[in-house]
Amino acid sequence: MNYENILTSIDNNITTITINRPTKLNALNKATIEELHHAFAAAAKDKQTKVIILTGTGEKAFVAGADIAEFANFSVEEGVQLAASGQEKLFNFVERLRVPVIAAVNGFALGGGLELAMACHIRVASDNAKMGLPEVSLGVIPGYGGTQRLPQLIGKGRAMEMIMTAGMVTAEEAYRTGLVNHVLAQADLMEFCTGIAQKMMKNSPMAIGMAINAVNANFKEGENGFDTEIKSFGKCFGTNDFKEGTTAFLEKRKAVFSGE
Repeated sequence: MNYENILTSIDNNITTITINRPTKLNALNKATIEELHHAFAAAAKDKQTKVIILTGTGEKAFVAGADIAEFANFSVEEGVQLAASGQEKLFNFVERLRVPVIAAVNGFALGGGLELAMACHIRVASDNAKMGLPEVSLGVIPGYGGTQRLPQLIGKGRAMEMIMTAGMVTAEEAYRTGLVNHVLAQADLMEFCTGIAQKMMKNSPMAIGMAINAVNANFKEGENGFDTEIKSFGKCFGTNDFKEGTTAFLEKRKAVFSGE
């Protein structure tokens, strides 16, 4: 598929997806969300892809929010559909992927941009990055999961403050509160994310996928995360990766995982 708003590449089993709307500070619109959904789905199905890195073009913005002009005149029903469709096609979709996704936050991550980063499994920020959910300053609330994922990551009180003040936090503040895992100079950002990806790729893709599902289960209403962990743990015993991992350990060699 030819994309207009994103770029994709794969190198050494790492697929990089880059949001490429520099004149709009990589803002999300419907077309970009559709393209991102397609790119993530394609990468997840590609057996060559072991890790996905998501970033934005340029040095100013990861994603500077949603494209406000696109929905400024929406009705109540259209607003509901906008949030529901976006969450299902992209934000929830990314969170549920069995392939690990690293957000390389290379600048502003505001509104939908921060919500997208929070849907990824790991966040790494450049030292010039600033993050926030400014929606209440526009008379609306975060609609792509921000009111749910931000408290999970930094706690209810801090999340309430960020959302209600519509303020931005620096990369260092984001690191202190657990919103991002690491902060790097922008020049080192992608190399560092690649290093994390390479560490992940030494391990079982099957086990990583099950671990993602088990961690997510703790935050799903009506689902017992401990039960999911127990069942997933048991399923691992029936995989080729388990047989290879345990055999390699006993034979004192490095495991070569097939992801099956």
